Amino acid sequence: MKQRTIWPALTILCALPLAGHSALAAQPADSTSERYNLGEIVVSAPGEGVQATETVRTVTAKDIEARGARTLDEAIALLLGVNIRNGGEGVPRIDIRGFKTRHVVLLLDGIPMNSAFDQQFDPTTISTENIAEIKMTSGASSILYGQGGLGGVINIITKKGGQRTQGMVGVEVGDHEPYQAKAAVSGATERFNYFFSGNAQKVDAFPLSGAFRPTGEQGSGYRKNSDRERNSLLGTVGFTPNQDLALGLTVNYAQGSYGKPAGTIRDDADLFASTPKYQRIPDYSTASVQLAVESAATQHLNLRGWAWFTHHDELQNQYSQSDYATTNLQQKVKSTISGVTLQPKYDFGRAGSLALALSVEDDAWDTYTVTGTATDEHHEQQVYSAGIEYEFSPLSGLNLVAGYGHYWQARSEATLDDYSALFGASYDFTAATRLKASFKRNVRFPSLGDLYDTFNNGNKQLLPERSHTYEAGVEQKLPRETTAALTGFYTTAENLVQNDQVVGRKVNLPEVRFTGAELAVANGAVKNLLLRGSYSFLHSEDRSRTGREEQQYTPEHVIVLEGKYDFACGFAPYASVRYVGNQYLYTKNNVQPVQKAKLNDYTLVNLKLNQQVWGGRANLYVGADNLFDQNYETSYGFPQPGRFVYGGVEFRL
Repeated sequence: MKQRTIWPALTILCALPLAGHSALAAQPADSTSERYNLGEIVVSAPGEGVQATETVRTVTAKDIEARGARTLDEAIALLLGVNIRNGGEGVPRIDIRGFKTRHVVLLLDGIPMNSAFDQQFDPTTISTENIAEIKMTSGASSILYGQGGLGGVINIITKKGGQRTQGMVGVEVGDHEPYQAKAAVSGATERFNYFFSGNAQKVDAFPLSGAFRPTGEQGSGYRKNSDRERNSLLGTVGFTPNQDLALGLTVNYAQGSYGKPAGTIRDDADLFASTPKYQRIPDYSTASVQLAVESAATQHLNLRGWAWFTHHDELQNQYSQSDYATTNLQQKVKSTISGVTLQPKYDFGRAGSLALALSVEDDAWDTYTVTGTATDEHHEQQVYSAGIEYEFSPLSGLNLVAGYGHYWQARSEATLDDYSALFGASYDFTAATRLKASFKRNVRFPSLGDLYDTFNNGNKQLLPERSHTYEAGVEQKLPRETTAALTGFYTTAENLVQNDQVVGRKVNLPEVRFTGAELAVANGAVKNLLLRGSYSFLHSEDRSRTGREEQQYTPEHVIVLEGKYDFACGFAPYASVRYVGNQYLYTKNNVQPVQKAKLNDYTLVNLKLNQQVWGGRANLYVGADNLFDQNYETSYGFPQPGRFVYGGVEFRL
């Protein structure tokens, strides 16, 4: 395996002339980071409202740039409660507080990005040069988001153009010759604003750690079948004909291909390893469009609405051998999601505000077999949602919120209905201390794949998943520009859908419990120095299956440290440390008696060095992910990337 080192690159960067550095302090803020708010589901009044009672964490465009995050999963990997898993599906999965990706609602400018098939999403298809801010709500979230977010909601707000025309071009290269090229242009007039961006990315394979021990399925060096190619475009256009009316259009397109790395263990005596599967997605494409409108109908009544349509095509290949030469099954999969949402909100002044959310959504999924033996399928469902949420501040510093939502899932053979309820309160005990508490009963309907996918043990008799979340916390301002937040939560989940190999179909688990605490601290006492730290504890209980004590692949301890310093010369080093401990797994479902194993704990260190030159119009950077080449897994038998060294340049026009 070739030696990978970052030190020559760092030496070159530090030796660069700091041309134009005296002008850096006077550089105006990049107005492309202005937020495109029109498509966003607004869950609060102009004050903090319901958000004051929730656990909301944000990632800004500056955070993304400092971390060197290229895609959504990299942008939020350090947030409290987030666990990024990589297994046999070939894409990162984002878990929040123990709940899986299918229990997380993902919105891009108000467009639902969860798959119509399994309600999951691929975070690598969302590139970060478009993002102004990411809001992640963990646990109890607003009723206005609808059903599905048992774990939480990720709300992505993209950039919009500022008053002057601006542009950006950038390129990045790294180990094993991957590349990323990106460009953006934005601007605005008195009534129009626009933002357009494009991104092209190619990765031939990711590097394995030097400590990885080769197996019969995987040699040293680079991970087999881990290549990825993606091209994406995003555009937003806003039109404000007068001060009481705003219109917006969002268009998003992504196309690419990727491999699904197989498990590295083929050993019938290994009770924990799954049989390797050889699969690729040689082609996929996703296109979405949204039209949004906002109108101040009266002084107190605000109307917001949007319609959206998303179409996804995917070609799936399955191979008989690890050389990926002979295809034994090829399928074309198509899915569409379309819908309309209306969100009126009335401000009663001192008596609070009342918001409604009315939504109709149609989901469709089709599978066609090209090669091999499998059943062609077409399935469709409609989801109807009606929610109401009331915010009230009876006393100065006291915020109360209550909400109720009812949902219907209409299918050809049955119609299911269920509800959600929310209660929350926050109180500013002093100017430096805020107390908060909330409760939410939430629901998620089984997906089309859960119900009908004969290839993966679908079951039409599945019931809706339900959760009850209780949480309380305190936010405290401390001396020397220090802030701290502590949150504790307890969640019971019923009817979680799992694939049971013993009975040969998906089933509802009677009960799983999650108990946790999250602590976040930030300090800005030293000018230009930002320090952050967090610790999360999560204990899970699987009370549904004999022999299982907790939910597998759910880390019990996560510690994160971040630091960044902006020198006057334009040099900005950034480093992060993430420790993950106590992840457990169990023997395969058809192995008795059930046995328990533990993944190795691991610590990842990332480093990025930025240098602005030419008066701040160019940014040069080098970095290393997994700086110390840690050999680790997030799923048994699926090694993760070792040290990856990269560098790039961005020009702002």
